[in-house]
Amino acid sequence: MARIKRAVNAQKKRRKMLKLAKGYYGAKSKQYRIASEQVRRSLAYAYVGRKHRKRDFRRLWIVRINAAARLNGMNYSGLINGLKRKGITINRKMLADLAVNDAQAFAQLVEQAKSA
Repeated sequence: MARIKRAVNAQKKRRKMLKLAKGYYGAKSKQYRIASEQVRRSLAYAYVGRKHRKRDFRRLWIVRINAAARLNGMNYSGLINGLKRKGITINRKMLADLAVNDAQAFAQLVEQAKSA
């Protein structure tokens, strides 16, 4: 059986890895072995980060809604509960946007929640 020579494919593989490691500090962007370890780690962090981003944004929206609700004499849990009882379905992203950009509309929602 003929021996398979991997010269071209190995070079392509290494070049691809070093291209992904471009911009890393020191040996992490120059040496293949160290670069491949760092790229593997970076891709893992990126994967986890995509999951964390969803949590972080939800946490930010809740903080904003709570702050705006307290300015209107109510707390977050009371607001959400009141809106749910009234049958007003609006997600936290939109509520937070209203709290930041349209205080009057948010105040009206708080009044609705208070009356529930």
